[in-house]
Amino acid sequence: METKKAYDREAAKCKSLFSKKLKDYGCAWRVLRSASFTDQLYIKAQRLRTIQTQKDQKVKDSQEDEFMGLVNYSIMALVQLKLGMVDKPDLSSEEAEAYYDDQLKAARTLMLQKNHDYGEAWRDMRISSLTDLIFQKLLRIRSIENNQGKTLISEGIKANFQDIINYALFALILRNENHDA
Repeated sequence: METKKAYDREAAKCKSLFSKKLKDYGCAWRVLRSASFTDQLYIKAQRLRTIQTQKDQKVKDSQEDEFMGLVNYSIMALVQLKLGMVDKPDLSSEEAEAYYDDQLKAARTLMLQKNHDYGEAWRDMRISSLTDLIFQKLLRIRSIENNQGKTLISEGIKANFQDIINYALFALILRNENHDA
């Protein structure tokens, strides 16, 4: 029960940020190709890895902001996978938020299933390890994209984006529970 509450609390923060940016920018993200989402996520994960490794940060955006960005861009990527790319923004704020909620709900359901089977093992992980797993998932997605979405036996792009959402939310939970990176 504690995990559900913590997950929902951190997810609500991400949704709030998404909604505020939606008011500022609209659905400009709808014009991005799938690879552009992957590359944006890659940059965020690489930045987190650099900050966590070097402990020296020149731009003062917080790690929390980057993890929230990983959640939101992954959800936008999943919406894009479902709807396809467009040449100009085509969703109202209400529609975009509904699609956001659908994708977050699916990721949460997956988290609850895996959390049951893995016995909340993520709670004993370091935040830096969660960052590495996110980075690995992005490398997998890039490989699948380079293979035109085809896999032989591996999970597809959607499952990897859902895992990124969940790992980033786990990192946010751990950060707020004062765990070390």
